[in-house]
Amino acid sequence: MSTRDLILALEKLGMPGMSAFHMVSEEEAEVIRSLVLERAEAQAPPAEAPALPEKAPPKGKPRPPVVAVLGHIDHGKTTLLDRIRRTHVASEEPGGITQSIGAYQAQVDGKLITFIDTPGHRAFTAMRARGAKATDIAVLVVAADDGVMAQTLEALDHIKAAGVPMIVAINKIDKPEAKPEMVKQQLANLGYVPEDWGGETIMVPISALTGQGVDDLLEMILLVAELEGISGDPEGELEAIIIESHLDPAKGPVATAIVKNGTLRERDVVVAGTAWGRIRALLDHQGKRIPAAGPGTPVQILGLSEVPPAGEKLERLGSPKEAEELVEKRREEERAKRLSVRPRPTLEELLSAAQTKKLVLVLKAQTVGALEAVKLELNTIQAEGVELEVLHAGVGQITESDVLLAAAETQGQPLILGFGVKIDPKAQRLAEQRGIPVRTYDIIYDLTLDVERAMKRLLGPEIREVKVGEAEVLKTFDIAGVGRVAGCAVRSGRVVRGAKVRVLRRGQEVFVGEIASLKRFAEDVKEVREGYECGLRIRDFDDVREGDVIEVYVVEEVPVQ
Repeated sequence: MSTRDLILALEKLGMPGMSAFHMVSEEEAEVIRSLVLERAEAQAPPAEAPALPEKAPPKGKPRPPVVAVLGHIDHGKTTLLDRIRRTHVASEEPGGITQSIGAYQAQVDGKLITFIDTPGHRAFTAMRARGAKATDIAVLVVAADDGVMAQTLEALDHIKAAGVPMIVAINKIDKPEAKPEMVKQQLANLGYVPEDWGGETIMVPISALTGQGVDDLLEMILLVAELEGISGDPEGELEAIIIESHLDPAKGPVATAIVKNGTLRERDVVVAGTAWGRIRALLDHQGKRIPAAGPGTPVQILGLSEVPPAGEKLERLGSPKEAEELVEKRREEERAKRLSVRPRPTLEELLSAAQTKKLVLVLKAQTVGALEAVKLELNTIQAEGVELEVLHAGVGQITESDVLLAAAETQGQPLILGFGVKIDPKAQRLAEQRGIPVRTYDIIYDLTLDVERAMKRLLGPEIREVKVGEAEVLKTFDIAGVGRVAGCAVRSGRVVRGAKVRVLRRGQEVFVGEIASLKRFAEDVKEVREGYECGLRIRDFDDVREGDVIEVYVVEEVPVQ
């Protein structure tokens, strides 16, 4: 009986809200034991029953979950992967800090887990910005001695935006100064309440250095994978995502991909962005050549024409000709995009074009105090019909990671704001490429005023009717080929050709339209003022009568203040 089936069955028996990690009383344990035994007896075939024909197995079957490891610098991400993979990656890298991502598989009780390392969260979000979802589960590493730090908060925002399940690994519990309960309290204050405190966030204390608790972490990953129903069909349509690529002097372009569905084979013709080729060789995470890679498998691909960017989807085509045609079409589109002379969109243009009514902010400030002050001011802004969400708030200059996080936003209009900080030149170029507006401020009033204007602009301009005059119909004239013309006296304001009109008869509105023509004596005029008479014709309305009152008004767009 799977964990998912058990939880559903318990819910029907009046035990809702259970999870795979709940502690139960002896009475509840007896109920669960009875339920499992009943299910086993019900599934057991009768002793003399004839053998039934075997059912075809379902196409989708459980596959290795793809796990990303994120966290603050030096909190032990690489050491944890080192422990899991039984290799020594950290010692081969400058300063012991991860420099690039890789993909590896670990075997736990006969089951496989695929790990991606995403330093600085950049690759993790770059894939999301391209519409790819390579990761199934995120493991957030927090050091028990340092607690929640700036990049921990950044990682939390990236995981939340990605919408993937998260497990917290509280690392370095072997240190004398470790305070795992402090870490739990810090995360609880951020809304991530541990399961052992009655919340929903799985937190596992570990020591990546000694190995303590690492097996528990791996078991939790497998449990979450089972609950999430992570599966793939080896015979299905290929779904694979590039997670890393580089140019090797001996091998040429090399790309690392994760296969999510289907099977990738040697000699397949594939396309990733503007890179294509017939696969010359497939290598597993240990560098061994393999003939094929199924769901959940990380694999290195040799034989591509160029180096594809991370996050590109890998597509299989029927022939090299089809691949070349597709790549040429994409290159033409890119070339046309580069050559098109178009000014960079302004914040106002981007906001006026937005169809959603949600403003999503990535906020950076010089200090934590300044950041809190800005957030407090933002909480005072109200714009009916527009939602304001702070996707990420952090300390330091605006970086490429901030731009990628904003670019991955699909539910609203992203906007990056800096208070007392500058934007990194690389991040500036990336923001221009992705069309993400970035604003920096030194005065908090200017920042909040611009945010308020942006929120109002998302609603579009306010439309207002402004009455400009009123006229009374003294006599009507029916002219062949023209229609009915009203002879009027302007009682107040002015009558303007092309203006909107409202025809009132004994105080009741009978028609709304516009003035098609306006004359004074025999001459066409643009307007006639109070105290004068005129002749006018109302477009598509020939029922105007003597004694009718014609209200003249214009429709104005009220500029956002």
